[in-house]
Amino acid sequence: MSELDFSLPVVWALVIGVAVALYVVLDGFDLGIGILFPFFPREHDRDQMMNTVAPFWDGNETWLVLGGGGLWVAFPKAFAIIMPALYLPVIVLLLALIFRGVAFEFRWVAKPHHRWWDLAFSGGSTLAAFAQGLVLGGLLQGIEVRNGEFAGGPLDWLTPFSLFTGCALVVGYALIGATWLAMKTDGDVEARSRRLGVGLLAGLLGAIAIVSVWTPLAVPRIAERWFAMPAFLWLAPVPVATAIAAAACWHGLRKRRHLMPFVASVALFLLAYVGLVISNVPYLVPPVLDVWQAAADPKSQMFMLVGVLVLLPIILAYTAFNYWVFRGKVKAGEGYH
Repeated sequence: MSELDFSLPVVWALVIGVAVALYVVLDGFDLGIGILFPFFPREHDRDQMMNTVAPFWDGNETWLVLGGGGLWVAFPKAFAIIMPALYLPVIVLLLALIFRGVAFEFRWVAKPHHRWWDLAFSGGSTLAAFAQGLVLGGLLQGIEVRNGEFAGGPLDWLTPFSLFTGCALVVGYALIGATWLAMKTDGDVEARSRRLGVGLLAGLLGAIAIVSVWTPLAVPRIAERWFAMPAFLWLAPVPVATAIAAAACWHGLRKRRHLMPFVASVALFLLAYVGLVISNVPYLVPPVLDVWQAAADPKSQMFMLVGVLVLLPIILAYTAFNYWVFRGKVKAGEGYH
């Protein structure tokens, strides 16, 4: 294997990994706001909530496109296995995102007859988060592969583990949404978001603990990776950092800090993400297909990588500029719509 054959798949795996992480964080809080809609029945509270994400939500989904498109371009063999294995939850995810996006725009123009759009926004956000958890759970538990092709059934992903990861992701996104609202709103919305955040934090920590026990018990290779020496010593900082982030989130919510709870909840998500990556690296389709086996031809990878390296800094700069311009709290009655 040449140096280029070795390094290009690693670079592309990093690009896709960063794109997925950015999507989870940036689209996570606006999905979380939709999930929390039922807890805020008053119209002006919901208006305030939606106005906190109005300048951002559309651009946040750029990272989902980059992650999915990058998988298709750079690792077509993995894409050809993952898609038929997880076709149903992926379709549900895309339809839910469409419902949520349409509802976000139509809710404003349909007033005062916007009740169904509220339901579509909340239901689409919740279903999208749950479907993402199903995809994650189905991938983590393993996909049946024979002769380089998917050899399982259309409902192999439907297991207690994937259903649990779906519910856990809904709770996690709701926590990010609650801490975002605690940072970006004031008054009743902020106060209720902080109260909800404490309970959601407890729920997410419980889910992380269960998954951390469930996966090593169910998958011996993950148990060996985490608990064999000396890897155990090297990886011990991950759960320690998780506990610190959880404590910071709880402290920030209770002491009415504005930025701390959101940053800590994002850190919790990223640490959980790092833990999943550590459990499965270098596999794209655990445990049968790694990044080098799944990689496209180096010429194809290089051609697309040039485009990504040109556009990625522009997207990052625009995203940072957008968040800077619309920084600060959104008070009741204010908005960008």
